[in-house]
Amino acid sequence: MKNRSLISINDHTKEELIGILDRAEKFEKKPKQHIMPQAVVATLFFEPSTRTRLSFESAANQLGARVIGFSDTSSTSVQKGESLKDTILTVCQYADIIIMRHPVEGSARFASEVATIPVVNAGDGANQHPTQCLLDLYSIRKTQGTLDNLNIALVGDLKYGRTVHSLTEAMCHFNTTFHLVSPEALKLPSAVKHHIKEKNLEYHQYTDLMECIEKVDILYMTRIQRERFTDPIGYEKVKNFYILKNSMLSNAKSNLRILHPLPRVNEIDEDVDSNPKAYYFQQALNGVYVRQAILSSILGVEPEN
Repeated sequence: MKNRSLISINDHTKEELIGILDRAEKFEKKPKQHIMPQAVVATLFFEPSTRTRLSFESAANQLGARVIGFSDTSSTSVQKGESLKDTILTVCQYADIIIMRHPVEGSARFASEVATIPVVNAGDGANQHPTQCLLDLYSIRKTQGTLDNLNIALVGDLKYGRTVHSLTEAMCHFNTTFHLVSPEALKLPSAVKHHIKEKNLEYHQYTDLMECIEKVDILYMTRIQRERFTDPIGYEKVKNFYILKNSMLSNAKSNLRILHPLPRVNEIDEDVDSNPKAYYFQQALNGVYVRQAILSSILGVEPEN
């Protein structure tokens, strides 16, 4: 992946994805490696973020890199009407790699086409979130010992959930059976289901979470995203559709692990947090190792042995 942008999970082969996971394992064993002291990482967040931005900055700092950028456009020239193209071309003069989150679908692809340095998509609207996908893959492999032949339930906002779109497309490499749980209004888009069909894999659709909870190895919960709704009434109808409670896990498989890209609102009750099957906070930590792997791979720096 040296000198390549990371925009969509579909731009990279199965072998490249596994290579990032293997590299992340090395960083988990030794996170603090001062191997990028000359690198400058620009984090451009046109949309709110906690885990993605901070884990990228933590990853860069632990590798010895310097971080510049913004987490709020109110203090930038965007407020003066500067175009995305001009922002990207300017930041290219200051950094070696750009990490960008933007609310408009396709913005990351556009940025990568005008930039003179690699661009990493940290989320573009309801489209893709490839670095979250990679840390999800890492978390699944770490908890299950494999990525192959698993049953995965994707729950909640499957229509606008960019993390779900990326993860579904990536898991199509691994003979996955998908259990798609959502309100009727928030079903997985046909374009994403097309990837499942292309691989001749199974998927099952539900509106009731309890219909599949005993069958799955991974339960991937997502929040209903208020910010993706143009109609407040539509959001109110579905906002509390799924709330996972500890009592619902009594007949779940012993190897089940619960993932969530976070933030959660109320779709996982706090009584689940103490259940050994809950893995979402460890999942967030895995993001640091995976993003160290991404940064070092793109910038052509090898981890220490």
